[in-house]
Amino acid sequence: MMKAHRKIMIVVLCVLGMYGNGNAQIRNEEVYEFPNLNEENYRYHINIPDIDGYKTLKCDFHVHTVFSDGKVWPDQRVNEAWNEGLDVIAITDHIEYRPYKDIVMGDFNKSYEIAKTRGDAIGMIVIKGSEITRQKPLGHLNALFLQNSNKLDLPNPLDAIDEAVKQGGYILWNHPGWPNDTSTIYPIHRELIAANKIHGVEVFNSSEEYPKVIDWCNELGLAPFANTDIHYTSANLYRGRFVRPMTLVFAKEYTEEAVKEALFSGRTVACYNNILSGKEKFLQSLIKESLSVKVISESKGTIEITNHSDITYQIRYGNLMYAVPLYPNQTMRANIRSGSEVTFTNCVIAKDKYVVTSLW
Repeated sequence: MMKAHRKIMIVVLCVLGMYGNGNAQIRNEEVYEFPNLNEENYRYHINIPDIDGYKTLKCDFHVHTVFSDGKVWPDQRVNEAWNEGLDVIAITDHIEYRPYKDIVMGDFNKSYEIAKTRGDAIGMIVIKGSEITRQKPLGHLNALFLQNSNKLDLPNPLDAIDEAVKQGGYILWNHPGWPNDTSTIYPIHRELIAANKIHGVEVFNSSEEYPKVIDWCNELGLAPFANTDIHYTSANLYRGRFVRPMTLVFAKEYTEEAVKEALFSGRTVACYNNILSGKEKFLQSLIKESLSVKVISESKGTIEITNHSDITYQIRYGNLMYAVPLYPNQTMRANIRSGSEVTFTNCVIAKDKYVVTSLW
């Protein structure tokens, strides 16, 4: 009994030693520590399927810090995004608008460098970007995958765009409906798009959707984006993981180079408020990989539809006037005959046009 007792004591002491060395936990008559209350190393998992041999990455390409007009230090932006299940963020502080420049450093690369150090420490991709901030008609443009943001500090915005392109940058047109609540494509945009100097556009920004912008994507070959344009803390800004806007990127692998290749190839879908907006082929693939169908009665058309993703799909079929939800990780029984058309009203391929497909 004594030997057994000694073995138990040794095991207990070893376990306590491991915890003590790793976390310096305290529990005595003076202090109790509760390390379980610290959840900074926990991450939500956003379940969106991979498609067509690509990895589906959840991204935000429009993020501000205190180095422009944001309220949060750059490394905390990385922590927020990782905690909330994102895979990639771009730091895109303004070039022209920096209200805290007397407090923080003036180097336009510094916010990215701070964020990148944190990203490397926790294994998250952080992309260097800057926002070229001008009045309409040009508006605001994010330049992504930059080498040196300081070189974009130029009086003429077209020179700044040329410098970004020279550095291999990807140019994203931000919030085209802001600030005058009018989504207008001006001649300058068409010229830049024709010259391959604008590559993508936000169909959703922060809490605004620009419905006809998806038609511009189809007409002009632009990639659709949904970004937060976040300035404040993310906590409680969006209730629910599929309310927060994010850009889905279909990349060959989880590297910055693969993300860049995917963007230039136009493999994106804008995701916001449980709406998916993009090319029909990508939306069809997401639907296919998200749902499975079990036939209960072929003669009656009775089926069970299971949604294996975290996307709440909205479907309309038969004589239904309104769409009904396919909730995440749940099964819905319905009478939908083989070959019947089903409209996915939250899968937008053009203004007022949605994915229509059969389930079986």
